[in-house]
Amino acid sequence: MDPIHRGPEEFGDGSKDYAEEAGRRRPSRDPLTPDFGQQTPRQARMVTLVAGDLTLTVNPVDGSEVEPCPPGERPAAPVRRTPAERAARARAAAPPVPPGPPVPQLPLLRRDEERERLTRLLARGRSVRLTGPAGSGRSALLDAVAADCADFAPDGVVRLSGHKRTATDLLYALFDAVHDAPLHRPDRALLLETLRSTGAVVVLDDLELGGAALDELLDATPECAFLLAATPEIAAPGADSAVEEVFLTGLDRATSVDLLCRVVERQLTEEEANWAGDLWFESEGLPLRFVQAGALLRQRDLLRTDATAYDEYGYLENRPADAPPAPGVAGESDVPLPSLGEGAAPAALLASRMSDAARDTLRFAVALGGEVPHQAHLPALVGDTHADAALGELAGCGLLSPSGSRYRLAAGVQAQLTAAGYEDGAVDRARTAAQHYAWWTGHPSVTPERATAEADAIIAAMGRLVPGEGAGGTSAAVLLARSAAPAFAAGLHWGAWERALRIGQEAGRLAGEVAEEAYFHHELGVLALCTGHPDRARAELETAISMRGALADKSGAVAGRRALALVEDRAGDGPVAAEDGAFAASPPLGVPAVVPVSMTSAFADTAVVPRQEPVTVPVPAPAAGGGKGAARGGPLALIGGARRNLVAAGAGVLLAGVLGTVVTLGLTSSSDPQGGTGTSTEQEAPDDDGVYDADVETGEPADGPSTTEAPSGSASSSVSATPSATGSRSAPAGGVSPSATSSSPDAPSSPGSPSSPRATESSPKPTSSSPTPTKSASSPTPTETGTDSPSPGETDTDEPDPDEPGTKPGTPEQASDSPSGA
Repeated sequence: MDPIHRGPEEFGDGSKDYAEEAGRRRPSRDPLTPDFGQQTPRQARMVTLVAGDLTLTVNPVDGSEVEPCPPGERPAAPVRRTPAERAARARAAAPPVPPGPPVPQLPLLRRDEERERLTRLLARGRSVRLTGPAGSGRSALLDAVAADCADFAPDGVVRLSGHKRTATDLLYALFDAVHDAPLHRPDRALLLETLRSTGAVVVLDDLELGGAALDELLDATPECAFLLAATPEIAAPGADSAVEEVFLTGLDRATSVDLLCRVVERQLTEEEANWAGDLWFESEGLPLRFVQAGALLRQRDLLRTDATAYDEYGYLENRPADAPPAPGVAGESDVPLPSLGEGAAPAALLASRMSDAARDTLRFAVALGGEVPHQAHLPALVGDTHADAALGELAGCGLLSPSGSRYRLAAGVQAQLTAAGYEDGAVDRARTAAQHYAWWTGHPSVTPERATAEADAIIAAMGRLVPGEGAGGTSAAVLLARSAAPAFAAGLHWGAWERALRIGQEAGRLAGEVAEEAYFHHELGVLALCTGHPDRARAELETAISMRGALADKSGAVAGRRALALVEDRAGDGPVAAEDGAFAASPPLGVPAVVPVSMTSAFADTAVVPRQEPVTVPVPAPAAGGGKGAARGGPLALIGGARRNLVAAGAGVLLAGVLGTVVTLGLTSSSDPQGGTGTSTEQEAPDDDGVYDADVETGEPADGPSTTEAPSGSASSSVSATPSATGSRSAPAGGVSPSATSSSPDAPSSPGSPSSPRATESSPKPTSSSPTPTKSASSPTPTETGTDSPSPGETDTDEPDPDEPGTKPGTPEQASDSPSGA
């Protein structure tokens, strides 16, 4: 026993437990000191949801998995939300109230006529498109009209944001606002069926689609009345959409000055009133310009005020009347009114008079393309614990406008701050935001709904880093896309999911991270499969499988092949059924295909022999010219044909047991006459090149069948051989003895043992004890078996071979059916 390590010295029963204890780090005595030796691995957040008739398991590690949803696990029909649930959801979807002093609530001035007209049209069930320039007060008018139409529709009023949303995104957002279906994304058919019976007043702000896409949105919701707010550059709906058009213009001069007084919360001086008149002419009466101009006047008032006048020590009471002004306190003449140009584009001047946290927030917003991060993220991004108060400071100056559940830069502010130099270092800030969001979205405490609400800022951070201008930008984009994409998928914001995957795939390609690029291809394939695009899914999944196969990623490749198999199954590319309903499948690799006996072979020298009795076959005349071609005629052709039938008959018997094996069949003296009593398949004859000229010249039969075919393509006749005249029945017409068909005595072959094709076709050497048979000739009459006579094409006789011994030239050889064979 080791005195230091209390464990077994030898490998016994407790060696495993001891090894685990030895590898575990001893915990620190100080509980405040972190233990860096053993870190608990963070669990992967996997979410299972139903998309149409598929079950999608969002797997952030190897890739999402999809399979058919069992009938018993399919979700129930969507349930409509109650008015209380809709109100609670609307409050949760509203932009957060900025911390700090409350922002003054401005009334809606001189919009009564437009407000009444919009309300009247919506009460009739008509859809209206409110068109006005950016900064004309469309959002404020929509809020007032939405309050007036609260009781018009059975499903109430639904507020949606069209900022960077497609028609499909808006349809699913409307479905989610009216119906309660957790972790269920219906397919296109169920979505349209459900929305056809949805009756609501849909207030859609910041619309970015028009034309055919807008017509698709309107046609899918026939029972809804839409109030659309868009700028003039957005395409109008089709002529058949029956959408009313209402144009929104700027305010008149008196109303603009009144609005400026309400923002400043005091009366204007004569100089300020003149300046406001010039600003009205320059800005065409846009309300946003006067809200920002009022913020300039408020800042001017603060600069003209003594900052120490209201300190806790009572500065005004203890200060002598003849005391000089306090240092840093300026007089009224030191802070002039802004110029007309500064009043028309006041973003840079307003930002210069704000706190450092507010200016840093604006820099992050410029780097993210106008998207302002949530106030909860500002302390981590800016580096100030009180940076969340900057959101209220910016909103009070009119530099922000609400967009769904978040804020973004107001119209024109992005360009003004870019011209003022706020875009310097934008790539570094975007990389900082990407690293922060990658940590935040991957944290287990962050729900998919919270990540989905911040989707625009997250995607903007990825999009800024994809070109790869700065060092490490593409890697940060890959990390953020890998962390945020599963959250978007689980949060059912599939428009953001697709954008994140495509940006991540491009970033992975630029960064050279093949494994991450393969993951994004896999996710894009799963997304295409769930949305009903099999061709796109097949291409993405095949790309992912090939890339993961090159990386030896077995688990990822298996996930990809499973999804690809489901794509092929749903596309209908499986085996095709035959007429009888059976599926024809190819044999496994390495197993030869078996050709049925009754099937005609593709070889020219192979024929199917029908069941019939022996018939008399006349011998054709030899070919003129002699030589190799002449050797094929006469008795030698008959011998070759009978020999082919013998080999074919043996192959047919042994085909069920041994496939592809060639068997040598020997002719014995006691064998019965061989007739074609069964159906068999002839073997392929070798080419003419396999016949030796020496054998032909000597009159010996060549080791190969004759190429002479039966006329009219009919089946070959059955010809057999008889051993001798021993009192038994002789061979049918054309029968020959074994001595006439034997090959050279130097090369006998063993019957039944496989050999080369040439050795297989030769017959064994006859023994000396067997008698020598003789050829018998008689009239060409049918045999005793009573079979039918051959066809007229088979009655042509061949002239005898002049080289055959025992046969007179010019005398035709005829077959005999005498029992003696003499």
